[in-house]
Amino acid sequence: MWDFNIGSALGMMLRTMPFIVLRMAVYFGITLGYILVTGTGAGIGYGIGGFGDGDFQASSTLWGGFAGFGIFGAIMYWAREYILYIVKAGHIAVLVELIDGKPMPEGKSQITHATQVVQQRFAQASVLFAIDQLIKGVIGAITGLVRGILSILPIPGKSQISGILHAFLRVAIGFVDEVILAYAIRTGSTNPWRSAKEALVLYGQNYKVMLKNAAWLAAIVYLLSFLVFLIMLAPAALLVYLMPGAWAAGGLVFALLFAWSFKAALLEPFALACLMQVYFKTIEGQQPDPEWEARLEQMSAKFRNLKARALGQGGAPTPHATSIPTA
Repeated sequence: MWDFNIGSALGMMLRTMPFIVLRMAVYFGITLGYILVTGTGAGIGYGIGGFGDGDFQASSTLWGGFAGFGIFGAIMYWAREYILYIVKAGHIAVLVELIDGKPMPEGKSQITHATQVVQQRFAQASVLFAIDQLIKGVIGAITGLVRGILSILPIPGKSQISGILHAFLRVAIGFVDEVILAYAIRTGSTNPWRSAKEALVLYGQNYKVMLKNAAWLAAIVYLLSFLVFLIMLAPAALLVYLMPGAWAAGGLVFALLFAWSFKAALLEPFALACLMQVYFKTIEGQQPDPEWEARLEQMSAKFRNLKARALGQGGAPTPHATSIPTA
């Protein structure tokens, strides 16, 4: 069915509890920020609406809430690469060391140690973010290849099946790109572009195993997220009721935000730990296949971009996958 060990993944999450707490603080803090800024915007709109009739006040409250939500969303858009750099990449660095059986350094916090490791591999947050965006594009090209294969098979209703599969695999991509970053951190390379390129080739030549497990994890994670969404509908509706003008659509939006924060803080690191198990076990002893590299270069402009940057930056070649202890 799947190739990951759920118990081992949960154990790794417990051993990286400082990062789990950090993720909870960051992502639930973001949700709280959306609520507060949206509520403030609605309150300002409600106050302005007092100069008009009831319909004007309801309309200004609604637009004030939308404005607050949009302003905070813009702030989070610009902060996304720093969240990736400090929160996600740091957690990946610690998980990599746990999978390799390395002890955590004494006299230093996990977060401090992980930040130093990430800074050694990626000097700037913008470099890590650029690599992550290229990785997502290449993985998207691989899922497109899967859809193309399905389209030529003699299956009834294959167009509908292909569309559903493609949409589902696009969701699963979000759990794969960080595994590629884990390889870049694990190799210890001074050229993160080259190690990301190698990791993508290794992923491509094992895409069936990786996409199967990513699909299972996507199903598990989004089912649990949907349950959290249903549970949070009631308290989210109460928050909206307490806002001026009772912003009707807010309950649904805030419940979605709570579900997203739960997924980002707790479920995504679980999925990452599971996929890291599968990826490193699958590529053990393998070398990047030149045929797959040529195939990726042909199908993805972003892979060509990544390869060009890898060749343009100095540094010794990254070591290939080595044997690792079972986590």
